[in-house]
Amino acid sequence: MAARLASADGPAMSVASALKNARQFLAALVALGLAAGFAVKLFGLGVWSPAIWASVTVPVLLALVAEIVTSLRRGDLGLDIVAALSMTGALAVGETLAAAIVALMYAGGQYLESYAERAARREMTSLLSRVPRTAIRHRDGRLEEVALDLILPGDRLLVRRGDVVPVDGAVEEGIAVLDQSALTGESLPVQLKRGDSVLSGSTNVGDAFDLAATRLAAQSTYAGVIRLVEAAQRSRAPMSRLADRYAIVFLAVTVGLAAAAWLMTGDPVRAVAVLVVATPCPLILAVPVAIVAGLSRAAKLGILIKGGKAIETLAQIRSLVLDKTGTLTHGQAHIASIRVADGTTADEVLRIAASLDQASKHIIAQTIVAEARTRGLALAVPTEVVETPGEGIAGRVDGRQVLVGGLHYVAGVIGGAASALLPRERTPGALASAVAIDGRLAGVLILADQVRAGTEQLLKSLRALGIERIVLATGDRREVAQAVAAGLPIDLVRSELAPDAKVLTVLSERKAGPVMMIGDGVNDAPALAAADIGLAMGAKGAAASAEAADVVLLVDQLDRVLPAIKIARRSRFIALQSVVAGMGLSFIAMAAAAFGHLPPVEGALLQEVIDVAVIFNALRALRG
Repeated sequence: MAARLASADGPAMSVASALKNARQFLAALVALGLAAGFAVKLFGLGVWSPAIWASVTVPVLLALVAEIVTSLRRGDLGLDIVAALSMTGALAVGETLAAAIVALMYAGGQYLESYAERAARREMTSLLSRVPRTAIRHRDGRLEEVALDLILPGDRLLVRRGDVVPVDGAVEEGIAVLDQSALTGESLPVQLKRGDSVLSGSTNVGDAFDLAATRLAAQSTYAGVIRLVEAAQRSRAPMSRLADRYAIVFLAVTVGLAAAAWLMTGDPVRAVAVLVVATPCPLILAVPVAIVAGLSRAAKLGILIKGGKAIETLAQIRSLVLDKTGTLTHGQAHIASIRVADGTTADEVLRIAASLDQASKHIIAQTIVAEARTRGLALAVPTEVVETPGEGIAGRVDGRQVLVGGLHYVAGVIGGAASALLPRERTPGALASAVAIDGRLAGVLILADQVRAGTEQLLKSLRALGIERIVLATGDRREVAQAVAAGLPIDLVRSELAPDAKVLTVLSERKAGPVMMIGDGVNDAPALAAADIGLAMGAKGAAASAEAADVVLLVDQLDRVLPAIKIARRSRFIALQSVVAGMGLSFIAMAAAAFGHLPPVEGALLQEVIDVAVIFNALRALRG
């Protein structure tokens, strides 16, 4: 019988490890004993076969009893008791071949368990195995190899070809060609230049480059991912805990059915046949294997789900609450278009506006300046600058009087309507910044934080999956929120929300079923924690949101939400399917054994066929 996937602490772990090593020897011993028993039969010495089979069964039975005692001391009533009873009963009634088969399958079940566990955890384990221990640091004109915990922000590190980037940082010198597939699931490498941000955990597949560390190793992206993976591996799914309760019921039913078969027929062999064919593995193996396989499958796609409880809840989501900035949109404004009046050019309007905006710290002003510098425009030094907070800025550039600001602000100063240059169709959520030169409207800059490509199709696909209600919850202005939501399948728009109001929004949506909140900022962390499932855009989002969330996207792509839900639902379905099918077959086989249609030997073989089938079915959760 396949052994249990269980976790323990302290001395129990050492006992489990010792038993695991012992089973490898016992499995080989029983296999040789079975072969020897059949061999002596071939040579006409079949009278010795029962003794040989019994002799190799007893050591396995003793080891099993020791394990049961250890489990009982921890307070666990394991289903290995069924295996012990079946071997004991088979030996007692002379069914030594059946006893040996059960002993072989029980001892050899460790290999099956190990295979299933390794396969289910392979993507998560690969993340853990890649953790770098040291880094190469520049110090006083030489290179030194140092432990990760000695690296400080500002240190200059050498990242060689094939190295895993040890800490978050920025390219200091050279061109970085990085494979981020272990973090994000993206198969193509990315190329980064001087000043670009680098995620720890990426692998350098190009030439060596210098990295300026920006975080301590313990605070870096990869360290956070490792902590989340370790927490996910330690967690247990609600279905697994439910399986434990069902396992106790199964034990009682098995013993009761075996006793009834014996009492009603007077044949103890019937009772042994029932015990031999009883298989709890669909309960104790199928659920954790399917759930962990789902976690591993998600990790391969850059979706980190924090444990079994999270993946089960994710499978049952019915309502979705979305943040706007950085989630529904990219979170960074850019100039989408420039509309100009006759007699001037787009580059000239941008240059004049950016020259004046150098004197402002407003985010829109900084965006305009950055765009001008990207285009290589030569900016002048502004003079006589006067800024009206939240409205606009005035001053002189190259001797000309310039105004840059909102449409109403500029129109109020120069007279007339600044909206004449606005395009008929604007990007959802776009803002307009008017530019006036010497009292005349020169142009309008259209700035937008664009909605992520494919968002409309993503939301429609989520609807098709059974998401009944979609709500946009943002701290941004109402007109911006409404513009972003226009044309998208969104049921409700809540704008100008403080963090506590976002929490109330999440709680109010629970009437439709379990709620998932998606966000990326520090202000989203309370709502992410309040939701049944919080999903954080972890690639560029705040650390607080990633810590509060149940699911973290390691790649800045909102469309990964769809496979996350599909994987969760598939894993949960396969776990339930394995339990229902496996237990159903077990009960049928037990009934057949109770009525004498399934002798102990055939029952032992059938039991292991069911176990193997159920476990391999659970591993289907690894596939797409």
